[in-house]
Amino acid sequence: MELLFLALSSIVFFFILFLFHGLDLHRKRRMPPGPAALPIIGNLLDLGPKPHESLAKLSRKHGPLMTIRLGSITTVVASTPEAAREILQRNDEACSGRLVPDAVTALDNHDAAVLWISANEEWRTIRKALNTYLTHQHKLDTLRDLRQKVVEGMLDFLRESARKNAAVDIGKLAFAAALNQMSNTCLSRNVTGYESDDIGGFKTAVKTLMEVDGKFNIADIFPVLKPLDPQNIRRQAKAAYDWFDKVTDGFINDRLNHRESKLPRFGDMLDSLLDYSQENEKEFNLIHIKTLLVDLFLAGTETSSNTTEWAMTELLLNPDMFSRVRQEVSTIVGEDGKIQEAKILDLPYLHAVIKETMRLHLSVPLLVPHKTETEVKLGEYIVPKNTQILVNAWAIARDPRYWEDPTVFKPERFLENELEYKGQHFQYLPFGSGRRMCPGIPLAHRVVSLMVASFVYHFDWKLPHAREEMDMNDIFGLTLLRATPLVATPIPIK
Repeated sequence: MELLFLALSSIVFFFILFLFHGLDLHRKRRMPPGPAALPIIGNLLDLGPKPHESLAKLSRKHGPLMTIRLGSITTVVASTPEAAREILQRNDEACSGRLVPDAVTALDNHDAAVLWISANEEWRTIRKALNTYLTHQHKLDTLRDLRQKVVEGMLDFLRESARKNAAVDIGKLAFAAALNQMSNTCLSRNVTGYESDDIGGFKTAVKTLMEVDGKFNIADIFPVLKPLDPQNIRRQAKAAYDWFDKVTDGFINDRLNHRESKLPRFGDMLDSLLDYSQENEKEFNLIHIKTLLVDLFLAGTETSSNTTEWAMTELLLNPDMFSRVRQEVSTIVGEDGKIQEAKILDLPYLHAVIKETMRLHLSVPLLVPHKTETEVKLGEYIVPKNTQILVNAWAIARDPRYWEDPTVFKPERFLENELEYKGQHFQYLPFGSGRRMCPGIPLAHRVVSLMVASFVYHFDWKLPHAREEMDMNDIFGLTLLRATPLVATPIPIK
């Protein structure tokens, strides 16, 4: 009797095991195809040091929607404009979640950061504040004199460098200028000088966070290891975030003391955010303001300076393009020899150069990962809830079906079409698309345009080597950096 019971139990057990195995296979068959995964580690070995390039190569074999497994994390990768549209437009809400990297949890109140929280009411409140007090055209126009003053200071530094025949690191200089433009927009003050090696601590903090937030972290793919922080990534991130926390606390406290003393208002973004928080204290408070300032200093400096550095790299490699930009800019320069931000917004070739830079040298090659909030149908496939979604914007920007000679720098292509970077053209997504797209597009557009125009109009540049020796390699991280800094000596235009 016991043997019969044991036999029946075994049959039932194996039937249930077979049933669940069959259901699992069925679920896998409903997911997009992908490369075979190794036990435990999945497809980690397929990624290499430049995941955007490796994933683009894999997608050519496995399809525009592809499933890979990174440890215990299942990920769907979109590598064509059509696949990106399926995620970012047709299923925008269902794919709007976030998987928060372990490094980011080192930020106090990271659950109040607009980049990482769910697209809920709190997120909408923060986005509304950003749109009203930073990215709205009227507000940008109101604060442009502050940004203009920063560029004049940068030009003074370059003139002094030229007098000394001293080479400058264009990327570092662009970072300092972008940082001061952001700090003036938010705080009506510079936070660094151009001579500082570390730019007041900001460069180290930003560089650390861009490296660790974009670095492969075994704790992200095996969450059980998070308490151990085996690669010391969260601890490195915490040191940088704590530095930002202390600095932004100081900015806010100084301003609160200023307001309590009944001194004249600055009228900048921080004043506006403090007013907004007093009116909407339950929905928007000092924690949101502090976290937002950290987000802006991170997102508004590195990407703008990267784009400026890559644009100048391409222009120095292409003298005819350099001359064409200078000639175009010269048509809007006033009698005082100054380039006004308001006047550069309608220069077609300058903006074609910047657009082409953002296509060929994307600052963020893999859009910040999304997560499915519900089970969702993507094309013919069914993707389960809590699946990570990666959009390979780098691969999309080099899709030969949409881009002729996709690896060649050709600004003219943007004179022949009406493509914009505002998320409505899915073959071109430097800022993403949908509700999760970058909200800082209007400010970045002005900051980069003004810096590139100023570099080109006011100076010739002498490279320390032949153009043919220019290192065009990049390094993958949260942003795509030049492997070798662009260093050149400014020569004033007589």
